[in-house]
Formats: sequence, structure tokens, C-alpha cells
Amino acid sequence: MTDLARAGVLTVQRVVVPDSLASPDAGIFVEMVRIANAVCRHDAGHDYLHEEPEEMLGFWQDQSDWTQLGYAVLRDEVVLGAAKLMVSNDPGASALEFDVMVDPPHWGAGVEELLLAEVEREARERGLATIQTWTLHRPSTPGPRLSPSTGWGEVPAEDRQTVFHVSNGFTLEQVERNSVLDLTGDFALVERMLADAVTAAGPDYRQIAWTAPTPPEHQDGFAYALSRMSTDAPQGGLVVDEQRWDAARVRRRDARQQSQGLTVSVAAVLHEPTQTIAAYNELVIAEDHGGATQQYGTLVLKEHRGHRLGTIVKCANLLRWRQLVPESPRVSTFNAEENRHMLDINEAIGFVPASYAGAWKKVLDV
Repeated sequence: MTDLARAGVLTVQRVVVPDSLASPDAGIFVEMVRIANAVCRHDAGHDYLHEEPEEMLGFWQDQSDWTQLGYAVLRDEVVLGAAKLMVSNDPGASALEFDVMVDPPHWGAGVEELLLAEVEREARERGLATIQTWTLHRPSTPGPRLSPSTGWGEVPAEDRQTVFHVSNGFTLEQVERNSVLDLTGDFALVERMLADAVTAAGPDYRQIAWTAPTPPEHQDGFAYALSRMSTDAPQGGLVVDEQRWDAARVRRRDARQQSQGLTVSVAAVLHEPTQTIAAYNELVIAEDHGGATQQYGTLVLKEHRGHRLGTIVKCANLLRWRQLVPESPRVSTFNAEENRHMLDINEAIGFVPASYAGAWKKVLDV
């Protein structure tokens, strides 16, 4: 037993979702957010993925499409770590997504094992055989590497998060690259790339854009495009349940993002002959516009690929974003290493690697 474990009894508590951050019962929730940010900084080596408590609370308070719950491990009323769990409310959901987050100074005290046990118990009680999670890794870590089942990308084999998941029966199923772009530089290249791509796409494709909430005339089309993310994006060896979207779910999502204090810009391409949203890109930032921008979804529907629509939506949204949120210094995005087409676009624009993420899967006996 480590000195940390001997210092006091470790206890597990369910994380309460408070009515507000000022509520008397909000302390553990706020600590969970702090620890999540500390883990990201420690493992990725940067703070580009920082999340404010208001963002996470707004997401957790809306349980209409996702069931979200958490567990925390405490010692003498001090929160040492927490686990976030998320399960789709769609009928037929088969996988549970989770994050085990331990305050870096307390890794190795038994906290991570207690949290994983709670994750596995919840999955079994819900009849879900598959549990999946992501880990972050610095790009310059020396030593041996581990590759996923796809054969694309790698993560450091001796990182403590890698060792923990391998030793607990997880397999590495995908690697994503976290890339960042300096938003303060010259955008002449982005303008040229957009103009060239628009010419190549031809007259059947028309650019559209909006700042959330989604305009009523685009809610059905955007719902369909969002549903295709679960079927058209590279998933490696992960289990990804097909998502069902309609206009009502888009409105719920918009309302949730508003409650999180997020500004969301969507650039899309409309296929005129079918009136289908054929591609879209989302840029998102919290109330602090001086922080990093997050790129959420970018997708070109399979049947519309080959027309440079990915370049159009990425470049158009970057140019739009510079007018909407000029204070943000950078944008951060994740792409599967096997998604070479999107990575080619990012690299041409000027994105550079900042960290890597490993996707892990474990199949339980349920």
C-alpha cells in the first residue's frame, strides 16, 4: 500500500448534478471539472482543451439524449479523482463511454481502480457489454509505442494511462491526432483554398452558415447530417451506436449549448438538386473568448465526397470565425489518424500536432 493510501480511507460517492454552481452540493462537481482540466494539462502537455464548470454543468443538466453520471473518490473530504459516464438514450444502445480522471499527484493510490470498478458495475447493471474511453498523450514522449487495430497512429506504450488500460484488459482501437491552428496569422492561404475549392465543387453546391441556434429552415437538414456522423466518420475498432436525430433534437442541442455559455458557428454546404446538407463544420468557444476554440464536428456525407466540400466548410468557417470571435488565439481539433483526407486539409491550412488521443475498448461479461 502506498503512503497516500495509508494516509486515510478512500471512499466512493455519486457525483450530484447541482442546480447551479452556487448550490451547497456543487463542491464535488466543481472539483471533478478541476481534475478533468488538470489531467488534460498533465497528459496532453497543454491547456487547449480547458473546460469551465459552467460548460460541463449545462451539458449534465440536460439528460434528454444522454444519461450522464459520475463517481468521485474522496479521502478525508478531499476529492482525489472522478469518473464521468455517458450512455446514449437511443433504444438499442450497446456501449458506455467514460473517463477516469485522477488528480495527477494522486495517481497510483488506488483511486483509478476504484473508479474503473464503478464504471464496470454500472455497465453490467445496464446490460452494456462494451465500455470505451479516451486517453491523451504528448507527441514528443520517448520510448516504445503501441499501435491500434487499425494500424494507423500510435501512443507511448509506457505512459501510465497506457499501462493502466492494457493491464485492465482494454485494447487500443483507434488513435486521433489533436491539431491546432494559430488564428492570429495571415489568412490569405485560407481564402485561396476556399476560392479554389468552391470552383472545383461547381454550381450544385452552395455555401450556407449560421450562428446557433439553428435556423428553422435548416433544422431537419442539419439533423440528418448530424446523424450521419455516427455512420460515416472513421470509427476504428470502436463500437459506435447509430444516432437518431430530428429537428427537435437539434433544438434541444442548441438550447443545451446556450445553457453552457457556448458560441457556435456552423458552416455548411447545401446540395441544391437534393436540398441536402452535404457537409458541415462547427467551431465552438466558451464565454471566455480569449481561450482556445474547439472544432466539434466536421463531416462530408459519403455520397458527396470528392468535391472538396471538406475544404469549403473548414475554410469558410475559419474566415467567419475570425469576424465573430477575433480574440481567440487558436483552434483545436481531433481527427482519426486513418482519416487522411481531413488531415491533408488541416495540414494544408496550417494545423500542427499538439497531442494524441488513444481510444480504448473493453468487452465485459454481462
